Amino acid sequence: MILILLGPPGAGKGTQAERIVQRLGIPQLSTGDMLRAAVAAGSDVGQKAKAIMDRGELVSDDIMVEIISARIDEPDCAKGFILDGFPRTLVQADRLADLLAGKGRPLNVVIELRVDEDALLERIRTRAAESKDARADDTAETLKKRLSVYREQTAPLIPYYEEKGLLRVVDGMRSIDEVTDAINAVLNEVGAG
Repeated sequence: MILILLGPPGAGKGTQAERIVQRLGIPQLSTGDMLRAAVAAGSDVGQKAKAIMDRGELVSDDIMVEIISARIDEPDCAKGFILDGFPRTLVQADRLADLLAGKGRPLNVVIELRVDEDALLERIRTRAAESKDARADDTAETLKKRLSVYREQTAPLIPYYEEKGLLRVVDGMRSIDEVTDAINAVLNEVGAG
């Protein structure tokens, strides 16, 4: 089972990914974690990525695809994986499709956690006010910027995957358990056992 979770920051992708990992026994592949691991391992691609990051630049799609390609060949990905943070753009989606096709491993489903942005802003305000260990970027202003980037760069993936028949929409405004139940129904529909 290879799947992507889509949704704006604060939609609950991380929480739901953890639950999918527990249910299916497949890893969640975070681009940030993969980058750090490649750098720590000192691989050729990790050294390239480190040099770019040390200059304060973004790692190119070519390098990210190379890192993802190596990571999905590892034994724990044999039954599948959840992609977290990739693709974020249409170009990356095309690159991912080519990568998976080249490995004979089709993308099974893309689940969009659809949420109301005003309600998301309120969630962030509440979380920041109630939590002692809120993330430093848990502010309404930061979320507004991140939502804008999401709408601009990542939201175009929704019609892209819809056209391919891979998109399933889940109401992300429901309770965590209700969202999990809806995701489980989608996974059952696409044959994730």
